[in-house]
Amino acid sequence: MMRSIDEYKVEVMISLAVVMGGYALASTLHVSGPVAMAVAGLLIGNAGVAYAMSDVTRDYVHKFWALIDDILNAVLFLLIGLEVVTIPADPRLLLLGVMAVPLALLARAISVLMPLRLMRPLLDLGPMAPPTLIWGGLRGGISIALVLCLSSEAARPGLLEATYIVVLFSVIIQGGSIERVLQRFAHRSETA
Repeated sequence: MMRSIDEYKVEVMISLAVVMGGYALASTLHVSGPVAMAVAGLLIGNAGVAYAMSDVTRDYVHKFWALIDDILNAVLFLLIGLEVVTIPADPRLLLLGVMAVPLALLARAISVLMPLRLMRPLLDLGPMAPPTLIWGGLRGGISIALVLCLSSEAARPGLLEATYIVVLFSVIIQGGSIERVLQRFAHRSETA
């Protein structure tokens, strides 16, 4: 449909309709709406941009979705900030969160290293792929939003505290040190 039209306003509206209609369809089919929309975004953002949009349309579609992304991130982090005040001040929950950080890193390492090892005969991504994917796997608003959607009130405070601490570690420590970590691994792989 987008290939047959060369009017940026209509194509922006089509991309918005895909999101709204696709999410409703996914909900009706009892499949994940966010995952379905991520796939739709990949299709429109890759194939749609490459084969169905003029340069002007591409510019408008990217700017529109960048603005929507910024607005929704601002709303999400506002809600996250409001939710922080509801977490009980319990040192055991803080300890739980601190213990969740290495567990999250270990889970990330396993989920990255196993597929890389299995793919190696077909596609070797090089020695920098594991540290990049493990340390660069930043977690953020989506993790917290998922915990906020939990219906169990009993488990929610502990999971929320642990998720907040993992996200803070990820954003501050991992995000702030990714360049140094990758430089250290690159230097180590050059000398080896």
